[in-house]
Amino acid sequence: MDNIRYPKAVKIVEVGARDGLQNEKLILSTEVKTQFIDKLSQTGLKVIEATSFVSPKWVPQMADGREVFQNIQKIPYVNYPVLVPNIQGLRVALDVGVKEIAVFGAASEGFSQKNTNCSIETSLKRIKEVVRVALDHNLRVRGYVSCVIKCPYDGDVEPRRVAELSRILYNMGCYEISLGDTIGAGTPLTMRNMLTEVLKIVPAEAVAVHCHDTYGQALVNILTSLQMGVSVVDASVAGLGGCPYAEGASGNVATEDVVYMLNNMNIQTGVDLMKLLDVGEYICNQLHRRPNSKVARALMGINRG
Repeated sequence: MDNIRYPKAVKIVEVGARDGLQNEKLILSTEVKTQFIDKLSQTGLKVIEATSFVSPKWVPQMADGREVFQNIQKIPYVNYPVLVPNIQGLRVALDVGVKEIAVFGAASEGFSQKNTNCSIETSLKRIKEVVRVALDHNLRVRGYVSCVIKCPYDGDVEPRRVAELSRILYNMGCYEISLGDTIGAGTPLTMRNMLTEVLKIVPAEAVAVHCHDTYGQALVNILTSLQMGVSVVDASVAGLGGCPYAEGASGNVATEDVVYMLNNMNIQTGVDLMKLLDVGEYICNQLHRRPNSKVARALMGINRG
């Protein structure tokens, strides 16, 4: 264990305002979402995914994405990417002055059909056009790959398929590829097997991990990723989130839990844990629910009695 090398610093990509909220049934006001992001901006986070420009028919929570992005206070050192599924969403992003977008694909045919109503091949054609136009307008582009370990429809996903899809997105011009364990089924072994294949063809500095905690494996999977040279971690404050196309998939790993672990490993994040806990408490009060973060429950006394 003494020979294991961890990165000195980890970049946390906060996805609570987008991935965390998109599946919540309680529709929050534009003001609450704006305040939520503004509060996150004061925690030391450098990347906060703000919203997505998708059809309100499919994701009602994001119907006010344009207004949210326009209303948030943009801190100079904080990046506020938005998710765009198609050219229409990209046009909105360009119209409101977005500087970075995220595009998404899936490593399984079953999930691609459920999530984007098309095959992986067709999805990649759409993504390619979005990326091309975005790069022409000097936008940075981040790529998501869903179901990198297991698919709720197709079962186990072959690591080489994940690697190939990651290579395609990277070669398109995505500066970073976020690998999503969408249903949280991964373990350190399956995570290592998948990353081994991806890291053969995509540099570690261009790889991020996006772990859900359905089976309580998110932190150990992140730890495995750090051991393999990955230094970018997606997380969601209070463990908000899930997946509307993967029944039973619980929230993303809680940002508080990730920061607590990294702080105690002397790995720098630049994030103030106590401020983060306050933001988690704020958004959970708005949603009338308890945080999924174990650190929040321990340090805020939520689980007493």
